[in-house]
Amino acid sequence: MSTAYLLHLADNALILGQRNAEWCGHGPVLEEDIAMANIGLDCIGQARMLYQHAATLIGNDATEDTLAYFRSAPEFRNYTLLELPHQTAFAPSANVPRDYSITITRNFLYSTLMSQLWPALQSSNDEQLAAIAAKSSKEVRYHLRHSTDWMLRLGDGTILSHQKMQAALDYLMPYTQEFFTSSAFENEVIANGIGINTAELKDEWQSRVATVVTEATLQMSSSKGHITNGKEGQHSEHLSYLLAEMQSLAREHPGAVW
Repeated sequence: MSTAYLLHLADNALILGQRNAEWCGHGPVLEEDIAMANIGLDCIGQARMLYQHAATLIGNDATEDTLAYFRSAPEFRNYTLLELPHQTAFAPSANVPRDYSITITRNFLYSTLMSQLWPALQSSNDEQLAAIAAKSSKEVRYHLRHSTDWMLRLGDGTILSHQKMQAALDYLMPYTQEFFTSSAFENEVIANGIGINTAELKDEWQSRVATVVTEATLQMSSSKGHITNGKEGQHSEHLSYLLAEMQSLAREHPGAVW
């Protein structure tokens, strides 16, 4: 069952990395274009290490590539929050393919969680996972600093940027409930000392988020509403479209190497 937990962590990193990579060549300024590409690469690097570890445990010719490119949407265990497109919550009818307020707010909410989870996982009974967590902890500190800086800059910026950041926060907060609900595979790794009970991180996560939201002159949004179950394979329609694009080359040329 620990492989399901590894895939959950890996899928989170891969899907968010893919979403952030969609800004490559489309960043609002050159510096942000490069920053978002680097964050995406960090996430994909984390996914690779986790998939490699999971593939070793699974055996049967499993590789990082088969786990990333040849599983269908119901087999993915990422949080639903991470698969959502960058489309604007401020003006959902507008023909805007990417809204930076969505990207920044999502990165902030998720990296706040991972800035707690990765350090905690350094004490995992799975030595390989603990080593991956140690490396990832350093990377997520930058991800959190980057997203926090932009939360403050845009939240306490112009009237329009403030409105868009508030709309993004209102839209995304309900999806964070999934961070703190335990699945069967999480309960097992928690009992075995491999995984972390994220419910125990909730109060500190809320406090950290609220501190930044207040400093950004935003209002803390309610997280109440439907609780998504992406980590149990119940995804939005957006994941299948993302995977179709991400997996198309590997599926068109299975076994190809270069």
